[in-house]
Amino acid sequence: MSDFQWRFIDFALQYDVLRFGNFRTKAGRPSPYFFNAGLFNDGFALKQLGQFYAQAILASGIRFDALFGPAYKGIPLVSTIAIALAEAGHNHPFSFNRKEIKDHGEGGNIVGAPLAGRILIVDDVVSAGLSVGESITLIHAAGATPCGIMVALDRMEKGKSECSTLQEIKNKYDIPVISLITLDDIIAYLHTRQDLVHHIPAIETYRTFYGAKVPDTVNHTGRSTSV
Repeated sequence: MSDFQWRFIDFALQYDVLRFGNFRTKAGRPSPYFFNAGLFNDGFALKQLGQFYAQAILASGIRFDALFGPAYKGIPLVSTIAIALAEAGHNHPFSFNRKEIKDHGEGGNIVGAPLAGRILIVDDVVSAGLSVGESITLIHAAGATPCGIMVALDRMEKGKSECSTLQEIKNKYDIPVISLITLDDIIAYLHTRQDLVHHIPAIETYRTFYGAKVPDTVNHTGRSTSV
């Protein structure tokens, strides 16, 4: 695990974005942990979040021309990532979509730079992959090419098949998926925290029931999997 990934987990715990206890996921699964990126909800947190994403994107080596954030959580996310990348010397255009098509002014449902070239989609987490599918449709409709998806967390659990949801997306759309951290990273981190290590057995039990059974080839930042 890279240093910035370690610091990102610290950061997520600080803002209560990553919590341990008894929760129910969007899929209805009883989960011993929960990740809610919506709690990065002040200026400093949003700035830091963009910097972590930018580090992960650059570490992955993925080539792209522009960034796209699906509404609604993707809107502030893509904005802060674009700023962080620019501060690191990588200035890229960015855009996001409206949920409703605007029928006056410039019209349409894309805000920001025109979709052109290789587009990297950025999101917080992916559940059923619906927003990803909508984003890919919009990008193709504009004549651009979706070249990858960047998310904060790979829960490494089954989607509709024995593969993880992110692996299913990678297989379906034939584009790389990059995650800042994974459940493996969280467990490795917990092993170093005496105050949190007691959560590991519940997480391992959860993985027994819901963990992906097919080896994950999603690119996790700081690892050697090629993109």
